[in-house]
Parts: sequence; C-alpha cells; structure tokens
Amino acid sequence: MNKKGFIFDLDGVIVDTAKYHFLAWKKLANDLGIDFTEHQNEQLKGVSRVKSLEKILDWGGVSVSEEEFLQLMDKKNRDYLSYIDTMTEDEILVDVPKVLNLLKSGDQGIALGSASKNARTILKKVHLFETFHTIVDGTNVTKAKPDPEVFLIAAKQLDLEPEHCIVFEDSIAGIQAANAANMISIGIGEESVLSEADFVFKDFSEISESFVAQLINKQHSTI
Repeated sequence: MNKKGFIFDLDGVIVDTAKYHFLAWKKLANDLGIDFTEHQNEQLKGVSRVKSLEKILDWGGVSVSEEEFLQLMDKKNRDYLSYIDTMTEDEILVDVPKVLNLLKSGDQGIALGSASKNARTILKKVHLFETFHTIVDGTNVTKAKPDPEVFLIAAKQLDLEPEHCIVFEDSIAGIQAANAANMISIGIGEESVLSEADFVFKDFSEISESFVAQLINKQHSTI
C-alpha cells in the first residue's frame, strides 16, 4: 500500500479563525483610540503578533513602553482565546471532514502544520484533535513560512520522506514553504494568489475522491 503524508495548515484551510483575530485586534486598537479597518487587518495576515502590534501602534501614532507592549500582546491573545472558546464543529470549512475521512479510511498519515500557538485548543474545540497523527504548531518551530521547517518536522514525525507528503495551504508563504520542502502543494483559495501551487481549489468541495486516490497512488514526479 502507498502511504503518504497529508499536512494541513489550520486557519483558512480547516477553520476560519481570521475573523477572531480581527475582532481581537480591533478591540485592542479601539481601546487605544486607534481606528482599525478590515483593510488594515488584511495587512496583518501571516504576520507575527509582535509585528502586527508594531504596525497598529504605528498606524495610530501611539508609542508605549516595552512593558506596556508585552501587556498589550497578552491582552490581544486573551481576547482572541475568549472568542475561539465559543467555536464549535459548525465552523469547520466546507467538506474538510469528507477529505479527512477519506484519508483516515485509507490509513494515510495526517498532520497539522500551522504557525498558530493555539492550534491544539482550536482542534479540540471543533472535535478534530484525534484525527491528526501529529500536530506541529507555533510552539514547535522557530522559523516562519516560507521556511519549510514546520512541514519538514511534520514529515519526520509521520516517518515519511518529504517527497511523499502533500500540503494544503491558503497562503502564498505556505505554498512556497511546501515547494521548498519538495512536497506537493495544494492551494485552497484563489488561483491568482496561489499560482505557485501544484494544484489550486477554491475549497474542499472541489476535491474529488478520485483526486485523493491519485495523490495516494502516484509518485511525486508523475502527478
């Protein structure tokens, strides 16, 4: 039997927690007297918490001490966690369970590869934690995507070579990381944004059972 490793990013692939980041940043900014728009929030996607707060303070022309800066970061995370605390499995993105069940029934390796330090909490909230054989998140990595570290660790923990792994990502940095790791890259989102991916689907409803079988059975070079 062919065994492959299927590695999933979390936000924008399995669930959409971006709205909660927006609400938490908006609350923080507004409390500081800074206006914060969805357009500005777009500029924070894929950006670390430190850099995000630096940008918001810069936009508002606000300066704080190092101690206050750390307190603000902690406050944002507490607000974000209070939002995700209300998450249910209803927030899993369309047809993700269908693909995960296909992989489980085919005895394939299933991993999470996410920068989020709250990944385990979120997966438990949406009742998917037990589905993953291994979880690599922001607590396990030192280098951000497009560095392939997160995916290479996941492959190692699945006991598979990188070329036998397939990555599902919604960001260009994630696609670049998968490509750098010599893995098959599958973009979830807009083709215009994710053009560097080997394949792009709008969402998991476009991924057929036959395509999943093809990924499992074919060699990297022949897909």
